[in-house]
Amino acid sequence: MALHVVKEAEPDDGDQDLFAGPLSERVLPKHRIPEHPSDPRAVYAMLHAELQLDGDSAQNLATFCTTWSDDEVHRLMDECLGKNMIDKDEYPQTAEIESRCVRILADLWNAPAGHDTMGCSTTGSSEAAMLGGLAMKWRWRRRRAAEAEAEARAEAGVAAEAGVGVGAGSAPGTGTGAPAERPNLVCGPVQVCWEKFARYFDVELRQVPLEPGATGLRPHQLAGHVDRNTIGVVAIVGVTYTCDYEPVAELAAELDRIQDETGVDVPIHVDAASGGFVAPFVQPELAWDFRVERVVSINASGHKYGLAPLGVGWAVWRSAELLPEELIFRVNYLGGDMPTFALNFSRPGGEVIAQYYMLLRLGREGYRRVQQACVDSARHLAGEIAEMGPFELLYDGRGALPAVSYRLKDDPDPGFTLYDLSEQLSTRGWQVPSYPLPAHRDDTVVQRILVRHGVSRDEVSLLADDIRRCLDRLGHRSTGAPAQPGFHH
Repeated sequence: MALHVVKEAEPDDGDQDLFAGPLSERVLPKHRIPEHPSDPRAVYAMLHAELQLDGDSAQNLATFCTTWSDDEVHRLMDECLGKNMIDKDEYPQTAEIESRCVRILADLWNAPAGHDTMGCSTTGSSEAAMLGGLAMKWRWRRRRAAEAEAEARAEAGVAAEAGVGVGAGSAPGTGTGAPAERPNLVCGPVQVCWEKFARYFDVELRQVPLEPGATGLRPHQLAGHVDRNTIGVVAIVGVTYTCDYEPVAELAAELDRIQDETGVDVPIHVDAASGGFVAPFVQPELAWDFRVERVVSINASGHKYGLAPLGVGWAVWRSAELLPEELIFRVNYLGGDMPTFALNFSRPGGEVIAQYYMLLRLGREGYRRVQQACVDSARHLAGEIAEMGPFELLYDGRGALPAVSYRLKDDPDPGFTLYDLSEQLSTRGWQVPSYPLPAHRDDTVVQRILVRHGVSRDEVSLLADDIRRCLDRLGHRSTGAPAQPGFHH
């Protein structure tokens, strides 16, 4: 018989249990990079376990953002990890797909035929909104410079006839040495990105207070806020707080009237962060887009009801001349000459590719079915909530976004607050925000529930059952939950 020598086997780290290894037996580094590498499987397992402490995105009814995507979207995103949207010379087909998306959206939003519509992708609708605001500010500045020059010539002519001169230190068109005029932007209850825009780019934000019973900007409020230094009015298609639409066509008609009376010509930028991918499919007859002549630009979020994954927004201008050339950078980068208009530089291309995938995958009819299903579920939930007793609906899912917003009925002692209800729902995993309305209605606290792609009718029904159970548990007793906004954009 042959003799065999048995050698001691080398330890195989690959057979070691991930939760019995060195990485799992210590607290993960939080302030300093570790000295030595670790098993990638173990690192993944530790991070995966830690991320379980996040809320369940499927039960997050606060966010407008896409939380469910096709497997094909995940594959395309993975294939585009190394593609930089800014490198249009190196990734020309990615740039071409971005251009296709812009043209599709311009058509979807009824851009007039025969015009060279301009647009671009962004990291989200907030950046797109700021780009729209910058274009309006630059056009205002150019217009005011032309007006000031005309006024100065007129003053000089009058002074010459009178034999006197205009003060050398005067601001153009004033003769007084007054400081340069400051631009302003008029809006209703806008998302915080517009406050950032105003602060970062030195624009006065004239946020019109909400009237009693109103949830957005009303046409008759414009006359008291616009003037020759107004760069534009922001109209919201999908108010963040309540999810209804502001009346774009009626706002435009009021601005037409103001121009007829005063000569002040004020454009409209439509913030359609959420509604831009809902209204064309569910309310196609509603005139909110480029069918309204005073609308010069639109922003929308691809990663909200556009159904793309997080990280893509869109800005589209009615025509190329509405985007001032001074704002466009023509960058020679890595061998390519490209026009760009953005507040960032490098960013991944996968989200844009995923947006194009969704446009091809669903088509107009597919988007209509998805959004209508969300609307139907929101209306169903609104009916359930209305029947519960203590709530007054502010928006019931009809005519705007697939959502529900409500407040407690007037009662001197309801026994609990909406903050209490949010806290109780969180014990079942639901993330339902409670927050006050904006200024002049900030004594009204509301709750808002968004129904997105991936939120089924069954899930909505389960939520309604849990709300009932929470109301029974509260038994008209406050839990002492802090009365602070739980608001998510």
